[in-house]
Amino acid sequence: MGLFSKRSDNTTAATANGHHKKHDRGVSGKNHHQGLFDIDSGNFNRRPSFGQWLKFTWVDLLTMAAMGAVGLGVYEAKPAPSRSFPVTFTDGEIVYPQFAYPLRHEIVPIWLAALLASLIPIFVILCMQVRIRSFWDCNNAILGLLYSLIGAAVFQVFVKWLIGGLRPHFLSVCDPDPAKIAAQGGQGFRGIMFQRDVCRGDVDQIDDSLESMPSGHSTAAWAGFLYLFFYLNAKMKVFGNHHPAFWKLIALYAPVLGATLITGALTVDEFHNWYDCVAGAVIGSTFAVSSYRMVYASVWDFRFNHIPLTRHTPFTYGAGAAGAGGFESAVFTRKAGWGYEEALGGAPFDAAHGLRGTAATGFDAGAHGLGHHHHHRPGDVENNAGLADEYKNGRTNDLAAAATNGTSSNGLTQSHSPVAAAPDGRYHHHHHRKSIERKAVPTA
Repeated sequence: MGLFSKRSDNTTAATANGHHKKHDRGVSGKNHHQGLFDIDSGNFNRRPSFGQWLKFTWVDLLTMAAMGAVGLGVYEAKPAPSRSFPVTFTDGEIVYPQFAYPLRHEIVPIWLAALLASLIPIFVILCMQVRIRSFWDCNNAILGLLYSLIGAAVFQVFVKWLIGGLRPHFLSVCDPDPAKIAAQGGQGFRGIMFQRDVCRGDVDQIDDSLESMPSGHSTAAWAGFLYLFFYLNAKMKVFGNHHPAFWKLIALYAPVLGATLITGALTVDEFHNWYDCVAGAVIGSTFAVSSYRMVYASVWDFRFNHIPLTRHTPFTYGAGAAGAGGFESAVFTRKAGWGYEEALGGAPFDAAHGLRGTAATGFDAGAHGLGHHHHHRPGDVENNAGLADEYKNGRTNDLAAAATNGTSSNGLTQSHSPVAAAPDGRYHHHHHRKSIERKAVPTA
């Protein structure tokens, strides 16, 4: 069984003439009659061929390559501004000792920070596919990660190039020449400000020490690891509708700890000022949030934040499983009904309805409007067949009763199925959103 080959899951869809047809909701199966996206059934969760994938993503790939080239060019360019700096007061005291630290080796080099911020999230995303088994989820997750990393990197190199700042070891790298200082004289008040022409250190090191703000390490770390934080939260439903295990909270914040350690190390080795690190973290975090929201239906809303968005078909919020495009079970957790298409995770697709995601009301919101109860424990999966039969029989009786008694007071037929008793003695409320039909209110 391939990495993106989902377990078989044949569902039955009712046609207009009352007959039923089966369609495959598997991820990797191809429907040669309906192409890559099964528009009729709303199933977009299918693995494409390489040509189909390239057709959808070539613009992004070209854009990322172009942005990478631009970022590399700006990174290699000379600092744009000519920055003035003080060396000593007239009595010989150093004006800014915070820029007089010695040059030390980086604890985490920039290339290592970039690799960690990209390869670790990609590795985790691929490992999650062992259970999620969705090509498009993996595609969106990795593309979103690249959006975040590349976008943040280009943003920060432009700021670094055009604004920059002095690194903590600037004076050590500059190594001001006292003879030049005495011969030229300073500028500004009391003549204590000088340009880089008084430096006698290595030119490349001086260029680098003039481009301190923002931190590229911090930018990459937060762009990659905060993005992974959002992905783990969505797939494990740490902040959802149930009480998850404590290890999930630890796993969720492990990327945040990694980003914090990489950022903090820059102040230990005196390669950056603290405000350089904060600026980089803000840039990286902004791109992480923006990029995740570009490729998934939500960032924080646990009902939708695991659903990858498609390029040409909009996602309908609050439409239930029918609007999920086949991604309703694209989660890693199997608690509280999540990951089982029979359960749909309870609240995620039943807490709201309508195109605008308005709150559920009336019987559609559960027992007499008190909330929709639609939960299956993983241990109850074997009872689904019996519950389904009871549900169908109850729904048939409800529809017949509705046809006899007319409509409800609000003009909607309320197909409210009875409470089904499970073999374990527990009761399950079952409601089907599609059973609500708008009809004309009879006149007196």
